[in-house]
Amino acid sequence: MNGTTTIPPRSTATLDTVNGDLEMGKHSTVRPSLAQTKITVLGTIHCEGDNTFECNVLAENFEAEDTVKILGDLEIKDSVEIEDGSLEVHGNMISKEVDVDRTLHVTKDFTATEVEVGGSMRIEGKTGAEAIEVGGTLEADGETTAKTIEAGGTITIKSAAHIESLEAGGSATVAGGRINEVDVGGTFESNSPLEFETIDVGGTVRLRGDSKGKRIEVGGSFKIEGDLTFEVIDVGGFVEIKGLASGEQMEVGGLVDIEGSLKLTGTLEVGGKVQASGQIDAENIEVGGTLQADKVVAEEDVEVGGSIRTHKGVLARKVEIGKRGEVEGPISAEEVIVGKDARVKDIFGKNVLLRSGAEAENIHGENITLESDCQVNGDVSYSNTLRVDKGVSLARTPQRTEKLQ
Repeated sequence: MNGTTTIPPRSTATLDTVNGDLEMGKHSTVRPSLAQTKITVLGTIHCEGDNTFECNVLAENFEAEDTVKILGDLEIKDSVEIEDGSLEVHGNMISKEVDVDRTLHVTKDFTATEVEVGGSMRIEGKTGAEAIEVGGTLEADGETTAKTIEAGGTITIKSAAHIESLEAGGSATVAGGRINEVDVGGTFESNSPLEFETIDVGGTVRLRGDSKGKRIEVGGSFKIEGDLTFEVIDVGGFVEIKGLASGEQMEVGGLVDIEGSLKLTGTLEVGGKVQASGQIDAENIEVGGTLQADKVVAEEDVEVGGSIRTHKGVLARKVEIGKRGEVEGPISAEEVIVGKDARVKDIFGKNVLLRSGAEAENIHGENITLESDCQVNGDVSYSNTLRVDKGVSLARTPQRTEKLQ
């Protein structure tokens, strides 16, 4: 190594190879000789700021105290450090460590190990890195591969993403791919099919295309246009699924709207309303308001505080309707409890209880209890016991049968 080559401020120098370090004064420019398209520095490049390289640049390290523009590729063996400035590369960029205080802009592909940008980062080509940390916004046009990406503001990835952990304080938009862990304070959106392990978002999630994951936890709303496979959904507001949904457990504070069917191996628990154009299957179903579907099937219990509306009925071990609730469609269960002043259609059950003031069309059961002021507008058939309290109105005389039809 032959020491340091210095370029005076506000001057232009023609270089090919520097056998040592390169010092560039403020507002200076470097261009290659006519026979070359690059300069090679066998040491560290140090720029005082507002410098331009009119060529490809290769060096061991790159340091600057202000803004630098590279009109070509930038390939640095070890580290790039830009203090109080920005770096603009009109080409590809490769480095192990990158630390830019303000803005990093690369017009082609970007490859690095550790990246830290204080302001914004824009990559127009492909992005590959171990860890990326951005204080403001990150925008990547090409395919993006990284272990971790963290931004204080927004993240926008316009092509497929392959990321282990993505974290944004504001919002994040991706074009599908696989992201193991998503942690976003505001809104998260994927415009193409996405595979994930966990999604944890404070505000809103929007997915497009068939997606597959494990745990979804959202403070506000969750929407997907496509089929969804999951393990657990926990949403504070509402869930909208335009497709088929299958998983283990779903807990929603407000509304669930499914343009298709829902199949759970565990519990469906919703504080407000559930509506599905297809069938709902679950182990247990608990709904505070209305349950609406083509058909409802539960291995264990169905408990609804408001109303149930189905075309093909409810099938469960136990069905319980709350006070003043309403049911459209038949109920088939070992145990049926109809709340006070509730209205139901046909009941087929082993043990049937209508609390006072309840009304049914037809009841077929083994053991039937009708509390005071109940009303049955059609048939009552039982195979074991029938208890009728005072004030009960029966349209027809109850019939005892050998077994439940």
